[in-house]
Amino acid sequence: MARRVAIVGAGVSGLASVKCCLEEGLEPTCFERSHDLGGLWRFTEHVEEGRASLYKSVVSNSSKEMSCYSDFPFPEDYPNYVPNSQFLEYLKMYANRFNLLKCIQFKTKVCSITKCPDFPVSGQWEVVTLCEGKHESAIFDAVMVCTGFLTNPYLPLDSFPGINAFKGQYFHSRQYKHPDIFKDKRVLVVGMGNSGTDIAVEASHLAKKVFLSTTGGAWVVSRVFDSGYPWDMVVTTRFQNLLRNSLPTPVVTWLMARKMDSRFSHANYGLIPKDRTQLKEFVLNDELPGRIITGKVLIRPSIKEVKENSVIFNNTPKEEPIDIIVFATGYTFAFPFLDESVVKVEDGQASLYKYIFPAHLQKPTLAVIGLIKPLGSMIPTGETQARWAVRVLKGVNKLPPPSVMIEEVNARKENKPSWFGLCYCKALQTDYIPYIDELLTYINAKPNLFSLLLTDPRLALTVFFGPCSPYQFRLTGPGKWEGARNAIMTQWDRTLKVTKSRIVQESPSPFESLLKLFSFLALLIAVFLIFL
Repeated sequence: MARRVAIVGAGVSGLASVKCCLEEGLEPTCFERSHDLGGLWRFTEHVEEGRASLYKSVVSNSSKEMSCYSDFPFPEDYPNYVPNSQFLEYLKMYANRFNLLKCIQFKTKVCSITKCPDFPVSGQWEVVTLCEGKHESAIFDAVMVCTGFLTNPYLPLDSFPGINAFKGQYFHSRQYKHPDIFKDKRVLVVGMGNSGTDIAVEASHLAKKVFLSTTGGAWVVSRVFDSGYPWDMVVTTRFQNLLRNSLPTPVVTWLMARKMDSRFSHANYGLIPKDRTQLKEFVLNDELPGRIITGKVLIRPSIKEVKENSVIFNNTPKEEPIDIIVFATGYTFAFPFLDESVVKVEDGQASLYKYIFPAHLQKPTLAVIGLIKPLGSMIPTGETQARWAVRVLKGVNKLPPPSVMIEEVNARKENKPSWFGLCYCKALQTDYIPYIDELLTYINAKPNLFSLLLTDPRLALTVFFGPCSPYQFRLTGPGKWEGARNAIMTQWDRTLKVTKSRIVQESPSPFESLLKLFSFLALLIAVFLIFL
């Protein structure tokens, strides 16, 4: 059984891993190369090597009720979408509440993690670290890698003919911090992910002209969704997930396209995804359509050629003068402290069972936490991964034989469509609720809806039809939190508290009351049919 556990990184997944180890009676030591915790969420004016970098204006893309740790809600007075400074404060509250700081060694870089000579028997690892110029070596029974995947910028300059002749300024979005550099400039942002779109919108408030170049387009979603509610609290429900996964993929794709176009026509704005059969990551941006319709952001196709002071786009012969190019072209990931024989990265993915365990190791004593892109928040995903992984490291839960794990990993790499539900186009993408439920099943912590319906029908209906908030993952099993039920039943109260800051008198409508009655009856019929 593992006792001493080395944890690499004190970001959101690293903190959850430390807490899970302590809860299971293990002895974690977390190595953090910077001077403070927070990982991605700690803003600095300068880019730090080996650590994710963000710009000053970053706000969470998941609402606070959907992106908290499962037994530690955000403070009630926090906005529904949290600015990075407040997100960092939340992480510090979490670390203090569960006494995690005692386990973290700051300003300590992990240089190498290698198998001990007797690894086939002991499963132990030698961890070499560097702190204040001094190397140290220690033996650990297990290792949890929590370094994320946003540290190595992907900058394919060879794909942009003529870039070496460009006399203006160009850089990767990782280097971006403030919009001041764009004042009165002609700016081109390449790449239409969340960062690229954010930067283009920010630049449009100061720049002379802004172009946003995209090859494949994207669905643009506002944080403010139906009736003004946070988008993920409306979309991420067990009912909707079950419904989506029960329908043929073409039907789901068509329904999703109709919903995405209900706010504005993506085709009319030059944004519609080229491949609509496979799900590309949504772009969360509240301003982009408004900036396009006012001419502040101009959507363009991919780049054909870069010249000294201008750019030519494909299918548009006109040269556009450009002063600054920002490449929001994404990231690659690697584990420089691990040998390739332990975790090998190929084609943007690693051979990890359930996105966590190297499938071929003789002893399952190394886990990678947070190397996944769920259609949901990373915090509860990484936390749930850590809960299961720690129990595997401890020896409470067992993994299948390596042959079974390797077969599953290879099947996932092939990414064959199931023909039902959403089709994911990238290796690290996965369906949030089924993935979380699978991990919870391994530790006997998945909520039993049928049992809840018999014992607590109000809670059962809220769990099934309401937002799949992280508190659901603490209703039962190891790590059960007594406050979970109350947190679930009051999640909408906390959501509305920060927006309903002016008291208004609402006169009840007879029609509305009748509609609510019919809706309730329809709900009862749906529940009856589902649980039969």
